[in-house]
Parts: sequence; structure tokens; C-alpha cells
Amino acid sequence: MKKIILFALILCCSLQAKAQGSEAQMQLRKLQLAEAAISRFYVDSVKEGQLVETAIKAMLKELDPHSTYSNAEEVKKLNEPLEGSFEGIGISYNFVEDTLMVIQPVMRGPSERVGIQASDRIIAVNDSCIAGVGFTQDDARRVLRGPRGSQVRLDVLRPGVKDILKFTVTRDKIPVKALNAAYLTVSGIGYIQFDSFGKNTHREMMDAIEELEKEGMESLIIDLQGNTGGYLDSAIDIANEFLNAEEPIVYTEGRASKRHEFRANGRGTLKNIPLTILVDQESASAAEILAGAIQDNDRGTIIGRRTYGKGLVQRPVELLDGSMIRLTIARYYTPTGRCIQKPYVKGKKEDYSMDLLHRIQSGELYNEDSVKLDKTLAYQTLKDKRTVYGGGGIMPDFFVPIDTTQYTRYHNQLAATSAITKATLKYIDRHREELTQKYPKFNDFFAHYEVGQDLLDMLIAEGKAQKVEFNEEEYKKGLPEIKLQLKALLARDLWDTSEYFQIMNTINPVVKKAIEMMEE
Repeated sequence: MKKIILFALILCCSLQAKAQGSEAQMQLRKLQLAEAAISRFYVDSVKEGQLVETAIKAMLKELDPHSTYSNAEEVKKLNEPLEGSFEGIGISYNFVEDTLMVIQPVMRGPSERVGIQASDRIIAVNDSCIAGVGFTQDDARRVLRGPRGSQVRLDVLRPGVKDILKFTVTRDKIPVKALNAAYLTVSGIGYIQFDSFGKNTHREMMDAIEELEKEGMESLIIDLQGNTGGYLDSAIDIANEFLNAEEPIVYTEGRASKRHEFRANGRGTLKNIPLTILVDQESASAAEILAGAIQDNDRGTIIGRRTYGKGLVQRPVELLDGSMIRLTIARYYTPTGRCIQKPYVKGKKEDYSMDLLHRIQSGELYNEDSVKLDKTLAYQTLKDKRTVYGGGGIMPDFFVPIDTTQYTRYHNQLAATSAITKATLKYIDRHREELTQKYPKFNDFFAHYEVGQDLLDMLIAEGKAQKVEFNEEEYKKGLPEIKLQLKALLARDLWDTSEYFQIMNTINPVVKKAIEMMEE
């Protein structure tokens, strides 16, 4: 009987679709009928929402690698870093021996306002113990974040204080900064690094540049290594600061999307400052738009390695339950007409995701001669008529290989197991007051602090606890780099990420090359 009913449903829907004369409508009816038949007749109970999500994901899998589906919770997490804020208590933290330790409260944030300090241990939230119970980073975000104006009770252990301290924190909007570093080198070169193009990135960059100009900045490095992109508008706003009126920045074009050009408005304030942009194989999307605009207009120098090659425009399609489809509708093209997107085969996302491994295997990251440029896709820059190549990604003007000898295997294992981070956290927990008194300013710390044997011993012990076998030969060989990383992590926890980068960049080959060229 059920087979007869199902056949009747199929026949009815098919006849309706044919009558409407639309192939698209017929296929839509087909999909609706399949879902209806499964939910009504399948032998076991099914979750219809899960069926629909699976169907959407399967359809998108047949398209390009960047058309994706995200449920409501995933949408919230994805948007948070780009939107510029979230709602919570305002602390940076990490876990030390299964206990949540405050690294720094956000300046003028809700936690700092009630008196929470660096090195405090949060042991209970709303009377529920979170210490020693296997609490995770996701668990911490779940209980500490919440709507603005809501309150959360915290039980805190503070080094040197016998009793448990109790705080009630009123959650508030907490800014999310994309800009990680801004400082001036001794030769007057400004250095700025940000890891995404969020809603506030342009403003953050310009605020930082204003301060650097007060300190005497004469030229600028923008570090986009590892920058995975973000909002198109942010990339356009930043490019606009360096270009003259009507100079092209980027254009988009797709089957159903007409060509749309973006040009500089001429109101930029940095049109004459010498500029260098740093990129690598992880620089993607908006980072490539900015690098491509600067390169094609002959406005600055691009240094590093060929970028990722993510040049597809996604339109968000919001669904009724808060979930979202990000559907590719067009491609990005640099001012000379180069398509930023690297080649892909529809439905072959696994192969696409292996591209970086293929670059490593081909030697592209280590030797400029191994980079395969498509000579049939040669373009001329707009002013100097230099030859640049399409085929995916932005090839820098000056190539800097990865230095495979920089870190030993032992050092890499320590970093991979978080032994370096954990040892640093334990050390600073015991010596924070001593360090802040001896080095009240970062410049003193940068110039005079030396990592001592006590911290190195803690690192070796932490490595063994993480099952990293001690290798004396590799330890001695990599000791300068190990010490530098430990010092940089201490600086980050005592001050901020800008100080971390200022120390680590002393051995970053791409940054060193940029400074060397700009000084010349």
C-alpha cells in the first residue's frame, strides 16, 4: 500500500513539475519528495533537520572548495573575529595544570574593572568548580561569555593571598583586535602586522600608523604572512590609503554577477610613504587583494612566497534557523586582470586541500626556481610595465624561502606539544612581580633580559612530561632560537603581542629581508 502511495506522490510531483515547464522546479520537487518520503516512510525515526543539512552539504560539495554550509553556532564563531567584538568578561587566559589562569585582563574591560589581575586562577564559575575537572577551552568560552549586562560569579585564587576571592563580573562587549603588532625599528621603519581583515582593521591600522608617525616613521612594512583574509571592504579601505584617485584596486566578475570595479577615491593619507608588504603561502583572500593592488599599481614591493590563491567571492545566504550558506558567486581579479583563485576541480575538495603539501613536495617553498609560473598568463603592471603572472595567488617581487635549518627537530617537538608555552606560563606565574619590577618598560626587557637556566630546566622537564625525549645535541644547536622564543612569550604575557613580534622578528627571514631592502 505504501509503495502505491509513494508512486502516486512521485507521479503527482513529476506531472506538476513538467506542467510548469521548468527543469529547476522539477529538480526542486524531486528533492522535496525525497526528503518527504524518507521522513514519512523510512523504517526508523529520522531527524529531518539533520537530513536537510546533509543534503545541503552534499550539494555544496559538488561545487567549488569555498562554498560552505555552517549551522547557527558555527556562524556565530566564524563571524566573531571579523565583527570586531564579542560579549564576555574580558580576559586572555590559558590552562596551567588543569586550572584556568588569567594571562591578562583586557584593559578597561569588565574583569579589570572589578579587580581581576594577571596570574589569578579562576576555580569556580557561578559556584560550579572548573579546576581539576578536565575543563576545556570550549567549556571556558561557554561559561565565561554571555549577553552584555548579564552577570557571572567567579571564585579566584590569587598567589600570595590565603583566602578565595569572590568577584561578580558584569559581561560587556569585548573588542577583538585584528592588529597584533605595531612598532618602529631603529632605522625609522614602521612595522604593522594583522591576521585578518575585520570590520575594524582599517581603523586599528590607521590609529597605529598615527602613533608611529609621531615617533618618526619614514617607511612602512605591512606583514600579511599567515593572514587568511576577511571582509572585502576592509581590504579596499586599506588599499585606498596608498593609492591615487581612480587607481584600480580589484574587480569581481561571475556568471550571474556583472563586472564590478573598485577604485581608490584619492582621499588616502599614505600615498607617498615607501611601502613593503610581506606575504607567504597562507596569505589569502583579502590579503591577496591588497598585495595584488599594490603590486599591479607599482605602489610598493611584495616580499615573501607565493600566496594561497583564494580568489572566490562568497555571498552569505542566511537561512531561517540562523544557519548560513556561503555561496561562491564571482571571482576576484587584480587590476591587471589576474585571477587570484588557483585552479581547482569541482567536487575534488580533498585534492584542493592538499595543494600546500604539493607545494612543499615540489620544493616551491624552498627554492624560487621550483615555482611553476604559467607563462601564458603574463600581465604587465600598470605603471612600470613589469611582468607579473596569473594562475593563482600573488607571486612576490622578491622571493624569500623557508629556512628549514632555523629550528631543530627537538625544538619543533617542544613547540608542537605546547611544552614551550606551558613552561613559560609556569615561569611567569612564579616570577611576574620580580620581572615587572626589574623591567618596568619593554625596551629595558628587550635590551637586557636573558633567559636563565632555571627557565630552560623547566622547559626540559615540561618536554619530558609531554613525552618529548631530550636530545642534547639538538638542544644545544637550537638553544639561541629556543631562548628567543621563550623571551618573546614572556614579553607577550608581560605586555602584548606587539612585543612578542618585535622579538621574534629579529630572526624572521622575510622581515629581515624587508628591513634590509628598505634600509638600502
